[in-house]
Amino acid sequence: MPAEQKWMRRQHPERPDLRAIVAVLDSFGIGSAPDAGRFGDAGANTFGHIANLCANGTLGRGPLHIPNLLSLGLGLAAHDTDPSVAALASGEIVGRYGAAAERSKGKDTPSGHWEMMGLPVETDWGYFPRTVPTFPAALTDTLIERARLPGILGNCHASGTEILEKLGAEHIQTGKPICYTSADSVFQIAAHERHFGLERLYEVCEIARKLVDDYNVGRVIARPFLGERAGEFKRTANRHDYATPPHAPTLLDIAKAKGRDVIGIGKISDIFAGSGITRNLKADGNAKIFDATVECAKTAPDGSITFANFVDFDQSYGHRRDVPGYAGALEAFDARIPEITAALRPGDLVVFSADHGCDPTWSGTDHTREYVPILAFGPGIAAGPIGIRKTFADIGQTIAKHLGLEPLPVGTSFL
Repeated sequence: MPAEQKWMRRQHPERPDLRAIVAVLDSFGIGSAPDAGRFGDAGANTFGHIANLCANGTLGRGPLHIPNLLSLGLGLAAHDTDPSVAALASGEIVGRYGAAAERSKGKDTPSGHWEMMGLPVETDWGYFPRTVPTFPAALTDTLIERARLPGILGNCHASGTEILEKLGAEHIQTGKPICYTSADSVFQIAAHERHFGLERLYEVCEIARKLVDDYNVGRVIARPFLGERAGEFKRTANRHDYATPPHAPTLLDIAKAKGRDVIGIGKISDIFAGSGITRNLKADGNAKIFDATVECAKTAPDGSITFANFVDFDQSYGHRRDVPGYAGALEAFDARIPEITAALRPGDLVVFSADHGCDPTWSGTDHTREYVPILAFGPGIAAGPIGIRKTFADIGQTIAKHLGLEPLPVGTSFL
């Protein structure tokens, strides 16, 4: 064995007895990233603006009540990224806390998650212009032909809930699926679960996934819904993301290759196109995702990685610019943190973070380019600041070191 490999093995001995749990509070940014101006997001601050509006009574309620997140250091981390936001009282700090800027070029879901696991996206995704029609005729004509569709509706940038109100009834009448996009690299297709058919929607999305590869688009998303008329339309839990697979191995692939269990909860498996996942647990909404995460904290085997995405923060509150709803979701998440803490074993590492921002006070309905929090804790994890990190990949590198897996090519451990 070469001397360098022997050294690496001594520095990172395999620890199959230790576990890691990562919880992504989807869209929970804590202040404008250094390059936010390039995205039109200078001044965005998902957490800061929510906390301020709660504190000053604008929302008709009291201050944000998140004692567990604050005890992990959230308030101090947020103050470090945006000193104009008052550091919320936190008492004794029991976690390692800090923030990270994104190295990837976008502010989308796959980029944020892949970078957390050691794979920044340093090339540009393909994005659709804000023209109407938005999609190239060659793309939509081919989709209509191959999927045997009577046509499509939408063909624009839109909010998912607003476009259902506008076009849902016409979709039911005509059988034409609703196709739209956003500031992300995404092609979204909405269709009625009963009138159009859920499996039929998935079939159309699989065809679209192959077609958008030519445009370097990150995801095709199936957006099924129910309801019979405007005012009644609601998206269901049967969303499915068809993502392009990561362009190189991530920490998840490395762990899986070592025989470790890698458990994806919520839309994690979709985000990674199944790559590196050994068990996929579907769950609808933050409460059920939390249930699944706690159960994994109790039962996941030694050496495992549990990776959960709490989607409601983003899709139900951030994109919909629902500040009271976002605040309530944070408080509900906070109230359940002791359940995870009680289920931990000696040597466990838990990391709370986010994949981007989605400031519900910001203009438009898109993500915002922000720092994300890093809150790490567990039995034996020393509390204290870790500063502002240059890449989300520090999370993956830390987990790799903790589990004794080979170091990732990007990132620096904060343990």
